[in-house]
Amino acid sequence: MLGDNLPTPAQVVALYKSKNIGKLRLYNPDSGALQALQGSGIQVVLGTLNQDLQQLASTPSYATNWVATNVVPYAQSVNFSYINAGNEVIPGTLANYVYPAMQNLDSALQAANLDIPVTTSVSTEVLGVSYPPSQGAFSQTAGPIMAPIVSYLGKKQTPLLVNVYPYFAYSSDPENVKLDYALFTAQGVVVQDGSLGYNNLFDAIVDSTYSALEKAGQSNVEVVVSETGWPSSGGGNGATIENAKTYNNNVLTHVEGGTGTPKRPGKEIETYLFAMFNENQKPAGTEQNLGLFHPDMTEVYPVDFTS
Repeated sequence: MLGDNLPTPAQVVALYKSKNIGKLRLYNPDSGALQALQGSGIQVVLGTLNQDLQQLASTPSYATNWVATNVVPYAQSVNFSYINAGNEVIPGTLANYVYPAMQNLDSALQAANLDIPVTTSVSTEVLGVSYPPSQGAFSQTAGPIMAPIVSYLGKKQTPLLVNVYPYFAYSSDPENVKLDYALFTAQGVVVQDGSLGYNNLFDAIVDSTYSALEKAGQSNVEVVVSETGWPSSGGGNGATIENAKTYNNNVLTHVEGGTGTPKRPGKEIETYLFAMFNENQKPAGTEQNLGLFHPDMTEVYPVDFTS
């Protein structure tokens, strides 16, 4: 939504439906978007603003009011899949607020008789070790913060949301991270990790997170990929329309194919593509060019959502 030229919420919902997209993620409880989503049948991951985490954590009544304002009025007509307390704040100055904010939001939802899971969305910065995937572990900084969160998620049988970007791994180290491995186009195994072979970086990142969850004693917590994508321009290594088209179509085919990952075979991976639109109020460069669509709702490149 960080653009001054984007279509109206009603137009966006119509575009989702025309493209057979059944799920979306909102980064903040925008009332216009929530109103447009009423009766649409689209499943919604609803996020809190990062700057609200401290108050959500420290003041239960703030969480109660947040739920009363942003969830209760829409709960009968919008299909909320998760409430997402904060995005990519672990590790960091807001990290310690995430778990108590989750608890207060959960209590507020229960008090309102709403059965909506509460979780948080993390970047792979929470991992101190990510290679090879079997050695994945939370960092010394993130580990103490993640421990109660993933324990809570395990008890509630709620997934952890993780933002997974092979693009950034490739663009920051193109000599060592091969483009075909990042784009799902490698012919054969690229990384052999014990008995498991990896032919794409997406699976390796997801399985590194699963390894970290196992080491934290929470092997039953599932991973939802709450962001992934590839920029179509903006000057970064590999930021081309052709690569973006290849990545996003391949990731869709992969996650919907039900093959899962080497560590978790045979399971669809709930995955959200970032982002719907190119956003002109993002920082200049690749950040402005992660959209699947231009603000006029024409395709940046074709993506097949029908499979």
